[in-house]
Amino acid sequence: MRLPGTLAAALVLASCSRFGPVYPPRPAPGGAPPLADPAPSRVVVHLAVTSDGLRDLLEAQVPTTGEGTTPLLGTDRRYTWRRGPLALSFAQGRVEIATAVHATLDVPLKTLELPLDLRVRAEPVVTSRYEVRLQDVDVKVTSPDRAVVFADQIAGVYAKIEAPIAETLRAFAHDLRPLLGEAQARIARPIDLPVGDAHACAELRVLELEAAPTVLAGGLEKDVAIVVAPSITMPCPEASAPGAADDAGPAPELPPLSNVASLPAGPFTVSVPIAARYDELTRAMTVAFTGGRLYFSADFPSVYLEKPELYESGGEVVLRLHIAGPVHRLGIDTDLDGDLFLAGHPQVVDNELSVPDLEPTIETRNFLLSLKALADGDRIRDQARAALRLDIGARLKEARDKLGDALTFGSRDGCFRGEVDRVEVPGVYAHAGYLRMYVSVTGRARADVPCPARRPAPGTP
Repeated sequence: MRLPGTLAAALVLASCSRFGPVYPPRPAPGGAPPLADPAPSRVVVHLAVTSDGLRDLLEAQVPTTGEGTTPLLGTDRRYTWRRGPLALSFAQGRVEIATAVHATLDVPLKTLELPLDLRVRAEPVVTSRYEVRLQDVDVKVTSPDRAVVFADQIAGVYAKIEAPIAETLRAFAHDLRPLLGEAQARIARPIDLPVGDAHACAELRVLELEAAPTVLAGGLEKDVAIVVAPSITMPCPEASAPGAADDAGPAPELPPLSNVASLPAGPFTVSVPIAARYDELTRAMTVAFTGGRLYFSADFPSVYLEKPELYESGGEVVLRLHIAGPVHRLGIDTDLDGDLFLAGHPQVVDNELSVPDLEPTIETRNFLLSLKALADGDRIRDQARAALRLDIGARLKEARDKLGDALTFGSRDGCFRGEVDRVEVPGVYAHAGYLRMYVSVTGRARADVPCPARRPAPGTP
């Protein structure tokens, strides 16, 4: 004799009012922390020292006047000189400096006025100590005036002017460490990323700095790559927890600059692995639960899901849910108290993490079928899928904005500007203790010495 459906459901409910797990329990955790294991990437910065900026630096260091004595006609004769403003140009990989010099030389009964031209040719370089220097300095003083040529022959006037200027230019150095050191410190500082009630930390550990050859094009331009090991860890490592950066000591010193033959120009792409522990993902998932519970059934309105737990098993992500609540219907008076299990493969589509094939395990589906709650079983599955959908792009937007803001600053040494243009998640992989995703970040960075003048807003006089 076949029992009516309602009677069968009543018997099943009565017999399953207290049921144990219907899926093998999760494996014992290994205790290993989430491992991002990042590969080195390059944040390429285009460094530009403008012609005006370099001229201003030289103007501040090259002497404008000089005086002394030189032997002439059996006695020391006094001379003086004063230079005009410096003019810079670039040719054949070298900087050319030109200025007019007015010199005087005391001779018997009068003072000679000496109009001179000063020209300097030198090669600008950036050393491993982050200094802009001039090497292979060649200083020449000339004059079209034959009387001045005669004076140089008998008194060495040209050499007296060339020597101090050449010495100053060989000693010239502009330190880029304050500007690049500030960028390094900002890059290395962990960025706190709230994800629901959980916290993640983005870190760009600086490994070294590389510099491409110098290009002279109306100024000194150079690509500098900050080699980083990027990672996002959830939860934050203890040393990088929110507030820990405030107590950190001084930023590490810049490593020596490595001059390399070439660097990839233009926008850079950094591959950032994200390692998220399952319990932290569980905390982020509980946002979908109101008061810690999720009511799903119209037929059994007092039955609810709670205590979600995620773990990996056999390459799949397993979601364990506790089902509980009283059932008072059609003469049934019982309490549900047990665990349901759903499993699937995580994937990322258009920057959204989901488990589209999340389905109840065979044991869980058989239980739901025996409960005559197939529709509710589908509802549990659909709601679990929805709760596990995480818009990675939206959550990384804060990281993108913070990274761009952190790399945008100005000081008396120059201006640094970073832009993050695109964030893409190409893949996700389940490990025993954590979930690892790879995020590709494409951006641009530029450093200017000096800071460029701000353009007025449209309509501003």
